[in-house]
Amino acid sequence: MSNLSQEKKYKKIITILSIVIPLAVAALFGVNLKKLGFNVQPLTFLPPIYAAINGFTAVLLVAAVIAIKKGNRGLHEKLNVTAITFSVIFLLLYIAYHMTSDSTKFGGEGVIKYVYYFILITHIILSVVVIPFVLTTFIRARLGDFPAHKKIAKITFPLWLYVAVTGVVVYVMISPYYA
Repeated sequence: MSNLSQEKKYKKIITILSIVIPLAVAALFGVNLKKLGFNVQPLTFLPPIYAAINGFTAVLLVAAVIAIKKGNRGLHEKLNVTAITFSVIFLLLYIAYHMTSDSTKFGGEGVIKYVYYFILITHIILSVVVIPFVLTTFIRARLGDFPAHKKIAKITFPLWLYVAVTGVVVYVMISPYYA
């Protein structure tokens, strides 16, 4: 199978995942197991863990760029696979938290409230937008199409880094208001 036909096959999978993942997260975000009558303990210990995972993801992404600039393709690949793995773990923990705990309201007032919501909204929007970029960038590298990989990686990297860093910022800003 040629790279073009393989990429076409993967493009369908990427499109499906890019739609299904945000829809599943949105649907599960609205499910509170306790309110549905399940005897579950709120997983209130998770937010600092998944915030740390976002921070580690940001460090991995920067390290991956440094590795490839130094010509270490193997390390670059391992760091990016780990960053993807961390992103999946983050997503699972985030869903688990929101399925067992009530959402926390931001309590700040004045300018800081607008700063928080700007960061939060851009974080949420870009966390959806980045999904097909990450998957396409990954697949192009796996298929050995490094010129196309490099081209899209120049878009993927800053988007993904922004999502990872703002995930930490959102946590730090809302953490004083956790019950």
